[in-house]
Amino acid sequence: MSRALIEDIFNDSEEAQEITFPATDNDLLILTEKFLGFEIPPKVFLQAIAIAAYDCASAFRYVDNYLAALKNKNKRKHKKILVFRTAADFENN
Repeated sequence: MSRALIEDIFNDSEEAQEITFPATDNDLLILTEKFLGFEIPPKVFLQAIAIAAYDCASAFRYVDNYLAALKNKNKRKHKKILVFRTAADFENN
């Protein structure tokens, strides 16, 4: 009986390893298309491709996280510009 309990503890679904798959040519094309419209360093693109060689899902998460951070960075820049314009308007009045 105790042996069955021990096996249940070690066979817990939370501890199960996730199976990873490398990206196919189609996946790499989709991954590349996600970068369209953004200026990114070559290092970031090559890192995404390197990750995709081992784990396709992780590569897509990497790209999504990078692009989200890039979009947030651009939004903050635009907000600062608007704030500076507003401050200049107050000085002119």
